[in-house]
Amino acid sequence: MLLNRILQVCLVLGCVNGLATAAEPVNIGSQRELFVDDHVVDKVEGDARLDLQQPVPRDVALVTSKPWEGNTCAYYTVFADTDDFGKAIFRMYYRGSNYNAKRRDQTHRQVVCYAESRDAIHWSKPNLGLVEFGGSRENNIVWDGAGSHCFTPFKDTSPNCRPDARYKALSQVHRSGKPHHAVQGEMTVFAYKSPDGIRWTISDGPLITKGDFDSQNAAFWDPYAGLYREYHRVRVLRKPGGEVVVGGRPAYGGFRSIMTGTSKNFLNWTSWTEPQVLEYTDDLGEQHLYTNAVMSCPRAPQILIGFPTRLLPEQGSRVEPILMASRDGRKFKRWDKPVVPEDAPADRKGNRSNYLAWGLVATPGSDREYSVYASESYLSGTDTRLRRFTYRVDGFVALRGGKRGGQLITRPLKVAGGRLEINYLARPGGHVRVEIQHADGRPLANFSADDCDPLVGDEIARFVTWNTDGNGPFSTRPIRVRFEVKDADLYSFRFVSGRSSR
Repeated sequence: MLLNRILQVCLVLGCVNGLATAAEPVNIGSQRELFVDDHVVDKVEGDARLDLQQPVPRDVALVTSKPWEGNTCAYYTVFADTDDFGKAIFRMYYRGSNYNAKRRDQTHRQVVCYAESRDAIHWSKPNLGLVEFGGSRENNIVWDGAGSHCFTPFKDTSPNCRPDARYKALSQVHRSGKPHHAVQGEMTVFAYKSPDGIRWTISDGPLITKGDFDSQNAAFWDPYAGLYREYHRVRVLRKPGGEVVVGGRPAYGGFRSIMTGTSKNFLNWTSWTEPQVLEYTDDLGEQHLYTNAVMSCPRAPQILIGFPTRLLPEQGSRVEPILMASRDGRKFKRWDKPVVPEDAPADRKGNRSNYLAWGLVATPGSDREYSVYASESYLSGTDTRLRRFTYRVDGFVALRGGKRGGQLITRPLKVAGGRLEINYLARPGGHVRVEIQHADGRPLANFSADDCDPLVGDEIARFVTWNTDGNGPFSTRPIRVRFEVKDADLYSFRFVSGRSSR
């Protein structure tokens, strides 16, 4: 009997030890955390849910009505920059192309066009005088030739970047270096460079050979990981017997998917030797994802976010952008609800008529708003349009509390400071309250929800206080955070050091 009791106690202790191991604290330090994935989330209860946010449609930013543009302009890229005088400037690149549906062919060669803006709202097309089109160089064309189909540039912020390659790009090119439409056979990815974002040359290639590439092949410097990342399109066919075919004609009939690789120098890519297809931590199943639009999350660079285009072949090949997020660059959580629905606001029901541009920029003059851009009216008239949309800062996913109120409890966290800053919106009559708990769920003395001064109104950065005190011993041991939301939305939080005052 005694032996049985001892065995039972040992089993219980083993289970407790197992639970402790499973609840290892997540070290977030002073990083801002968003609710775009489950990284810090333990559970959501009551009248609360994690709710995908959709950006607000604004005015049309660009119309592709020039003779060298047309009704199949696509693969827009937007990023923030500074000019030679240190003033803010926003750069945009896109394919100039046009298609005659009756003749079923292109009406002119594909080119790469450029536009710029000082406010991310109003855009102009400068006459650059670089490329001849229709007997004139008065146009905004920056590239003409191999890679014009899906030329995707970025500004390289690596500390080791050479001045002559401060701007880089990837695009689909035949292995021989000729334009993809001029020859048949294996397509690859080549690299481009520019000292100023205007004058471009092919620098290296082929860099990547495993994939399909006829889409927006995004690359960028990831400052958090200290390396370059690239994302490109590939088909993946899973056969009934378990065989998986990746890329090329043998994979036709499979799902359009996304492949990734990394590099330390933008020349030698893991995509060449060890290409990796993205994996997903959600339960949405396989989906056709055409573009990827992956980037570092602003204000939270430890997170990668993407806005891939979901293709729905069974619904007339319509498309819609969705949101996905990752911590390691390969495993992503996808959100099912479209970021930009078809009715936001019009002309996005056709094939390729609803792509989100690659790029997200802070709107000048506002610390509360991001600008993003989505295409519309593809192949339905004589031109296409790019419309601006706006997100609240950090506002990709909200912890939304209803009128009855609910809560989110985090996993155990290791934090770097004693002040908690949150980004939230409380509707009239609503509020946010916060409780700091021990790792086992017991409230810390003086930091319970009842001690919390209710947060009302609408704040991008507000420090939480408990009985007017906003500084606590939170960094000395692992803690949990219980966010109580009643008729309110919570978008992000972070812990910082120092004293606070109301």
